[in-house]
Parts: sequence; C-alpha cells; structure tokens
Amino acid sequence: MRRRVTIVCICVVVTLAPGWADTIHLKNGRTIVADRVRENGARYEYEIGEDSYAIPKTAVDHVDAIGTPTRGIDSASSPDLPTLSPADPLQSEGDLVGKVIKDGKVDSDALAVLEKKGNSVLSAAAAFLAGKFELEHGNIAKARDHLEDALRFQPQNSTILIYYSALLVRTGNASQALSYAQQAVRSAPNSADAYAILGYAQSAADHTKDAVASWKRSLELRPDNKVQLLLAKAQREQTVESEFSQGESSHFVLHYEGKQTTDSLRGQIMAALESDYDDLVRDLGSPPRDNILVTLYTEQAFFDVTHAPAWSGAINDGKLRIPINGLSSMTPELARVLKHELAHSFVSQLTGGRCPMWLHEGVAQFVEPKSLSPEGHQLSQLFKAQRNIPLNALEGSFLNFSGVEAYFAYAESLAAVSYINDMYGMSDIQRILQRLGEGTSTEAALRATIHSDYGQLQYDLARYLADRYGE
Repeated sequence: MRRRVTIVCICVVVTLAPGWADTIHLKNGRTIVADRVRENGARYEYEIGEDSYAIPKTAVDHVDAIGTPTRGIDSASSPDLPTLSPADPLQSEGDLVGKVIKDGKVDSDALAVLEKKGNSVLSAAAAFLAGKFELEHGNIAKARDHLEDALRFQPQNSTILIYYSALLVRTGNASQALSYAQQAVRSAPNSADAYAILGYAQSAADHTKDAVASWKRSLELRPDNKVQLLLAKAQREQTVESEFSQGESSHFVLHYEGKQTTDSLRGQIMAALESDYDDLVRDLGSPPRDNILVTLYTEQAFFDVTHAPAWSGAINDGKLRIPINGLSSMTPELARVLKHELAHSFVSQLTGGRCPMWLHEGVAQFVEPKSLSPEGHQLSQLFKAQRNIPLNALEGSFLNFSGVEAYFAYAESLAAVSYINDMYGMSDIQRILQRLGEGTSTEAALRATIHSDYGQLQYDLARYLADRYGE
C-alpha cells in the first residue's frame, strides 16, 4: 500500500506580525506593501523596516490600510505565474508561524530547535513556511535552501513540490522544474495548483501542447481567472505556431515560420544572439540556465499571440517574441531589438524576477546600445520643471501605458542607468542587480552601492541631464 504523506502546516494566507498590512496600489498595477503609510500633502509617505520612502499621490490609485494584502507569487514578480492557493488547512500544534517568522524575518534558531525534535512532518512544515516566506519576499537563494530542506523531510508532499517547481522556473530552470511539477501531480492528482504549476513549467520548457492540457485540467478542478488567461495565451500561441519549424544553437531554440524567413536571416539572427549572449555574460553575468526560447512572427501573428500594446516592438515574457516584417537580412534595428530582449532574460535571472521595471528597461536599452541624446534635452526640461515620472512610480509594468507615457518611461529608465554607469560604472549596476536577487529592496540596493535613495538619485539625475543636455 502506498503511504500517504501529509504536512503539518501548508497555508497560503499566513498572518504575520501586526503592521504588515498597509498596501499602496499604484496606477501602473504594482503594489507596495509597507509597515505604515501616511498622507503628507501631495504625497504618501511609507516605511518598510527602518527605511522611509515617499511617492506622489498622482501615481497612486488607492491605499488599503490595516488590510491583509495578497503576498503570494504574483504578476509583479513573475508575470506568468499562476496564483497558488493550496487547500491544506493549518493543522499545527501551537503557533508554528509565530515560531518560524519573528519580527518580519525567518528565525534560523527556531528552525534548528524544531528540527532537533526529530519530527519530520513538523520539520518539513517549518522549513516550508520559511521557504515560502523568503520566496514571497524575493530572497530566492534562501527560499531555495529552505524548500530543499522541506523536501528532504517530505519529498512527496505536493505543496512543497509546487512551490519548489515555481521557484525553479522563476530562476531559469524550467527543465529541472518539470520533474518536480510532475511529481506534485502524482502526489496530488486532484490538485488544481499542481496542474497549474505543471502547465507553467511545461510552457517555460517549450511544451505548449502539454501546458494547454495541464491548464485545462487545472480549470476543471477549480476555476481561476489567471490560469484561464494563461491557457488562452497558450492556445493562441499553439494556433499561430502550429506549422512553425525549429532550429537550435548552443544557447537558443528558434521557432519560425519557414515561408516568412530565409535560411540566411535565421543564421544571422542566431549568430547575433550567440554574440550578444557572450557580451551579456561579460557585462552582467548569471546567464539563464536553460536554452532561451526565441520565436519569430509576422507583425500580425505577434500581436495575435501577445495582445501587446500597439507601441511595443518585441516582448520577453520568458520567451523572446520578435516580429519580423519582411526582412531578408539583419538590420541595425533588429540587432538592437535582439540584444535588448535578451538582456531582459539576463536581468530576470540575476534578480530572481525582482528587478523594478525602470532598471530592467534601462539596462536593456543601455546594452543595445541606445543613445540618450535624442531625448536628453527634453528630459532635462521635464526634470527641471519637476514634471518627470518619479522612478519609484516606474517599478511596475509599462504595458498599460499609453504611447506617450511609455516613451517617457523608457527615456527616464535609460537616463537613470546611463547616469549610474557614467558616475559609478557597469560593475555597480551589476551589484545593484545582485542585491535585488538577494532580496534587498530597490532603495536599499541603491543605498548600498551608489549611496542614494530614490530622492537623491532623481536629484542627481536632474543635474546630470542639465549638465549634458540642458540649455
């Protein structure tokens, strides 16, 4: 008889210490979870730990005070990850959460004490709670260690397997994640979450047909709007790419429609990508672990699959999706697009999906390389008049912006990264990204490297633009 494995404490909604409750909802879809939020004239001021920040009210949609925010793995940190809602109830003796999480941190001593009790179920539960907490707070390396400990105690537990699979995909290990997600389904064949995460891993590993089947099964078990959106996108991709061919190189898998591209162009694209890959390993480090998926579309097919805004020229949603419009050979513009989108894969890998969008897009433009000169004078005037978009309002996706808003968001992002590079060098940009990957907040990463918070950075950036592009 197969032994059924259970866990003491698996619960998605975990109540932490009082004060983890004020949530600022930005107009760009991003959320900021703070210890305290207060109004002060034309801005909201908020505190996270010992750090204090401010954001203009014009960038804020609303604030939920003394509420319970959703702190799961969400679209802000990993756009395609399904919402996870395991059904296992909280069954632990006493307050296990309170023992493991103290003062907003994982208590390593408490974990060691619990492990010494010799109760594998209890130890697995504690390690899982620690791993889940670190994952939700962007501490990828620590989350991985804790979740691996949890699996050591209960290797067949579906909920631990689900979260570990999600972490592996998020860190560029989709092929490795597949086996854990498949085990999660075997351990919990009626779990909507297990099938949702299996589809997520299959999609990231370029098994779109299998992902469609998994997400359909997940929806049969439990309706979920996010999974429905993922399924719809995968089905659009499956329809458009049903007759696509495939090519491979050392680090890339290329999908293309044979009639739309020539052998020569595809060869040039793969050669350019491999050269860009080498450049980015040197400049940024930490390349994605799995082969990078690249799909070439006609312009109409690109928008049919991605539903991207009209102003977008390409998208990296875990796969590089590039519209090719009647090209027969490489152009300078296509070369820049390829390197830009590939840079996003490197930044995502280096930061564990925690990079604010202004830094993401700033780095990607900077390495194309794109010059700031065309927008420099106009930006200097905007900053002088204090009409620029605050950088901390550019932490979320740009996809909901109008064309004009997106134009200035990209320009400000490039300006900020250009300033950091010119004043401190590419090595400090790399260190900022590394600190983000370790779970540090954006502002704390800036303070630790270039000794600036958002306010100081924007003041220095205004002076930088005025010196170079002002009248």
